[in-house]
Formats: sequence, structure tokens, C-alpha cells
Amino acid sequence: MDLATLKALKPTEYAQAADGYRSTATLASAAKDRIENQIAAAMRQSLSGEAATAAIGQLTELGKNFHYIQIECGLVATALEAFSYEMQAARRTLDTALAEAAAAGLTVNTDGSVSYPAGGEKGPDGKTPDGGTVSGYLDPSAAAIGRSAANFDPNPHHRAAQDCADLIAAALAEATEADTKWAPKLRALKADDDLTVSDADLADASSDTTGVQAAGKGYLDSLPQPPKHGDPKANAEWWKGLDAEQQAAWISMRPDSVGALDGLPATVRDEANRMVLAEAHGVAQVAYDGWLKEHPEPQRFQKYIDPYTGVVMGFNVETEEWKEWEESRKNAHKLLDGMNSIQERFDRTGESGLPEVYLLGFDPKGEGDGRVILANGNPDTADHTAIYVPGTGTNIGGTGGGIERSEVMWRESQRLVPGQSVSSIYWFDYDAPDGIPQAMSGSRAERASTRLEDFLQGTQTAQGGANASHTTVIGHSYGSTVIGETARHNHIPADDIIALGSPGMQVEHAKDLGVGADHVWAEGADGSMDDAIVRHGGRLVGLGDWLANPTDESFGANVMQNDTGGFFSGHSSYWDYEEGQASTSLKNQADVIAGRYGDVKLE
Repeated sequence: MDLATLKALKPTEYAQAADGYRSTATLASAAKDRIENQIAAAMRQSLSGEAATAAIGQLTELGKNFHYIQIECGLVATALEAFSYEMQAARRTLDTALAEAAAAGLTVNTDGSVSYPAGGEKGPDGKTPDGGTVSGYLDPSAAAIGRSAANFDPNPHHRAAQDCADLIAAALAEATEADTKWAPKLRALKADDDLTVSDADLADASSDTTGVQAAGKGYLDSLPQPPKHGDPKANAEWWKGLDAEQQAAWISMRPDSVGALDGLPATVRDEANRMVLAEAHGVAQVAYDGWLKEHPEPQRFQKYIDPYTGVVMGFNVETEEWKEWEESRKNAHKLLDGMNSIQERFDRTGESGLPEVYLLGFDPKGEGDGRVILANGNPDTADHTAIYVPGTGTNIGGTGGGIERSEVMWRESQRLVPGQSVSSIYWFDYDAPDGIPQAMSGSRAERASTRLEDFLQGTQTAQGGANASHTTVIGHSYGSTVIGETARHNHIPADDIIALGSPGMQVEHAKDLGVGADHVWAEGADGSMDDAIVRHGGRLVGLGDWLANPTDESFGANVMQNDTGGFFSGHSSYWDYEEGQASTSLKNQADVIAGRYGDVKLE
């Protein structure tokens, strides 16, 4: 970057170009939402058949294209804005140098050097100290020598010229650094010359995001920062205080941070987290494809050989080598399983009246088994809000099951309140125990309690206050222990609490949960062996007072009737349908969620 180029450069033009790309990103986002949540949703609700399925598939791909445009144009806008910011800083430094040079009667040369006239007191020889020309220094040692020489020169213009030359050199160095840094980043922000958004394209978008994040750190640091360890109300105030340009920059550069902030509007968190999901899916798919290339599938079947006689039998069995490979393959695909389940829920919007879905949290690399928070219906505007906390064995690969449970809760409770709105939320934002050994301690529930309390407070904040929505928190198995720990250590902002198959809630009595004992509800599958093991096993290992399981009379909760599955399946059967009809267990949950307490069937 030379002096003439920097003098002619207009940083505002890049900011104006950023505005154009930002507008394009906004239009693409609106188009994506209209396609996915209105057009495709309406078609799923009213049309069926091969033609409809094909049309919806094409719309889904079109929506993906618009989402890709949104992500890439958002990154281009932010990159241009950051480049403009850095060039403005360089121009300010240059303008300061030029102004000071003009005021001092100095001449700035085309190469950035500064000439100064003769001046100062005459010497013993009667001559005025000569003028000269100096260049700017960036190296600290060279700059120190230059200043020292200027200070010893009896011509006072020498030091002024050196200071101006150093400023010009610094401005040119700043501009050169910005140009060198951002030119390749901006060149990389381009799409393939086709109309298909592939996983490789999305993986590349993830790389683009990382690149813009690193290069634009200075620009992002110049913006108002989110509160450190801020509570949801502080987060909400921070977000409201940003202008549209600043909000767009945060979403483009740090969608993972924005999407995780409790207290922000559901629409904002959803937009940010869908970006994280799309890019993570691309990266994961590319990684999985690579795994398959490195681990080709071995022979699956072989003839069975009788181990006693050595006789080759007439039927095939799976080889041990293939079984080991398949186990490794499933593990390699686990993250994709979870992300595909989320996308499948997106793609069911409108089906049988299903509402829009909001991705309120997504972290594929979260502690333990990843993180997913997904809402059926907008919780910010819901009359009734249900938050479902899953239990032991929950991981991101099994997200589909949790989403399905929250979905049936929505269907059954929404049916009870026509004219009102329900939002049911699947909250998997903690390190759930992998199995019974880990579930024998309340430590994971204690670590999760702050996260759940912040989420509940954030939901209330986004809704507009404690009375804006009737809120029910439902904990299954160890999830109820998380709720109990949350209530024990913090105020739990909810109207009702439901414990399903609970091993214990870390409190002695329902009244200790902070919502009033008459608003605590419990179900247990008495005829189920696995449910009994969880509920009474928790009593033995101390997850609650050993005489006070939530379904015990002494605990003081409303114990609801249920008709969960048979002897071996009851612990996971609280959301069963039978021939399209909700079970008693599910109906009771829905009655509580809808606030229809008089319809709940108690033991």
C-alpha cells in the first residue's frame, strides 16, 4: 500500500458495499423462512402424494440455497465492514500526519518521506541550520535513533518532520496489513458455479466463518461486548443496545456465542444456531465420508461353521470384523444422526399442524455428548410453555427421541387450549449420565442446575416477565434430579413441576421445590421393572431423602395415574400413543401444561 493509494482510498465505500451484502443476507433469510415455514409448511398440511412430496423436496433445496446465501453474504458484509473499520483507522493516522505536516510547513513526498525547510537559530558560522528529508521508521530501535538524531539537530523542523514521517509509515503499515489480511479472505467468500449447496459447500462456509472470526477480531472487539457472566436480563439489554449493523456482525462472526445467550429473542437464537448447525453438518458429513474412505466396509457375511464339528453350515452369519466395523461406523455417524433428527423436525413443520420450530441451542462439541435445545412453537409469545429435561443416557445422537417426546407433548396440550398457543421445549443442555453408575451421583445434576435456571430465567425475560406465560418444567428420570437441584440451589421460575420416573429430586418434600406442593406432579410406572429400578434405586443411592421419592405419599406431590408400558418398558413409556390416542400418562402431562388441573387424573 503506497501513499497515493491510501490517500485516494475511501473506507466508507466498503462500508456501503457491506450494507448491500447485509441487505441481501436479510432478504435471503426472509425468503428461506417464507419457503420453509409458510409455503412448504402449508403444502405439508394440505397436500399429499408423489407430486407434493417432490415439490416439497425442491422447496427444501431452494430454502437451503437461500440459507447458504444468507450465511455467505453475512460474512462478506462483516468482512467488508471490518476492512473498512481497519482502513478508517489507517486513514485517521495518515490524515493526522498530513494535517500536522501542513501546519508545520513540511512537505510530504510521494514516497511517504517528509522534507523540512531550513530553520532555527543561526550557528557560530552565521548560517541557519539546513533543512532535509526524513523517512518514517517502524522498527522501535530505528525509530529511537531517528528521534535522537532529530532532537540533537538545531533545526526544530527536523523532529516535527520525523514525527510526521513515522505516523505516515505507521498508517501505510496498518493499511498494508489490512489489505494483505482481508484480500484473500474476501476472495475465499465465493460460491461454486452450480445451484447445489453440498455438504462440502457448508464445510467451506464453516472455514470461511473461522477465517473471518480470526481476521475480524479487532473489529468485533471494538463493538459493545456481551456481559461477562451476565444474567439473562443483562444479555437482553446488551442485545437491545446494539444497532442492526452490530447485531448482524455478531450473528455472522460469532453465531455460536449469540445462539447460546439466554435472554435473547427466540428468533435471534434460532437464526444463529441454524448457521452453526448447517456448517457443523457440512463439516461432520465431510469427516464421515473421509472415515468411510479410510475404513472400507469388510466382508459382512460368511458361512456359519459349527465350532464343534468344523462343518460348514448352509446359512450365513455376520463376521466379527464387520460387527466391529459397524459399531465404529455408528459411532462416527452419531453426530450426524443428531443433526439429521433436528433437520427432519424442521422439515415436518406444518405436518398435521406442527408449528414452526426454533433451535434455541446447539453445540456439537459441548461437554460430554453435545447440546441441543429445540422448541415447538415460539416460546416468546406462548401462552403455555413446557420445558422437558431428559435423563440418563441422553446424547446428541439420540436427539430424535427427545424431539419426538416434546412434539407429542405439544400436540396433546395444544389440543386442549384452542385459541391459545403452546411451546414445548426439548432442553438437553447438560452432561447427562451415560448409564446407571454415573446416575448414582447428584453431581451432574448440580452442575446442570445453573444452566437450567439461566435458561428458565432467559425464557421469562424474552417472554416479558413471570406472568407472560404459564410454565411447566418436566423432568424424566435423572432430568427430574436436575430440576430438583435447580430448585434447591436457585429460584426455579416455573408454575408447575412434573417428575416422571424420578430417582429422587434432592429435596425431602414437594414444598421445597419452590412452586408450592399443590403444583408438583409425579408419575411412576409401578408395574414396570426398569422404572422401579430407577425410582427405588435412586432412593438407595441418596438422590433424594430415602423415604421421599416423588411418587411417595410422604413427598406431598400430586401423584397422577398412568398406563405406561409393560413389565420391561415402562420407564420410557410416559409419552405413548395407543392407536392414535394419547395414554393416560401423556394426557395428564398435557392437562398440567395447559393449566387444566381439574382434568388431571390422580391416584
